[in-house]
Amino acid sequence: MTFLKTLTAASLLLVASFPVASAEDHPMGFFVTSVGPGNGGDLGGLEGADAWCTKLATDAGAPARDWRAYLSTQEEGKRGISARERIGLGPWYNANGELIASDLDTLHLSPNIIKRTAVDENGNPVKGRGDSANEHDILTGTMSDGTAYFPSVTDDKTCSNWTSSGEGSATVGHHDRHGGGNTSWNAAHDSRGCSPDALKTTGGNGYFYCFAAD
Repeated sequence: MTFLKTLTAASLLLVASFPVASAEDHPMGFFVTSVGPGNGGDLGGLEGADAWCTKLATDAGAPARDWRAYLSTQEEGKRGISARERIGLGPWYNANGELIASDLDTLHLSPNIIKRTAVDENGNPVKGRGDSANEHDILTGTMSDGTAYFPSVTDDKTCSNWTSSGEGSATVGHHDRHGGGNTSWNAAHDSRGCSPDALKTTGGNGYFYCFAAD
């Protein structure tokens, strides 16, 4: 019995010697927007989307950071702005203190983005496959490596550079990594339009990813 008590005490001491990660240890640097601006794919361009990220983070009580929306753009005759070039170098943690990715390569090859970890700015889960309603389509307008589409791609992939709430389309990812046989968090498929109703038809609600670039 004495041996067991000693072993138990030693085990507790060993566990206590390893700190448990928390939101206090790692300030939030990544979240899925809990709500969009309300105009479907019209986010007010990149500037408006960045401002929305900042607003939500501030309202959630997060420390002041340089928030950027994970969105790419398209331009005629040249490549647009790439999402991966806007968001800094990492690492990024969610609102619950969980590591999402240590750097850009990890983020685009094997990120810790699943339904449990891809939470909103308050640390709450975002509805996905199996929920009512499914809202796992996250606006990105990007290819799977985080870069903007080539100029040869003439179809709209960015809801007219995030200014359209009607015509057009946008590439979306699945934050829960499920649906349609595609597990991509940032480039699962294209939307059927840019209006709020059109985004909902494939399982979206105008949400996008926000990253701290500082």
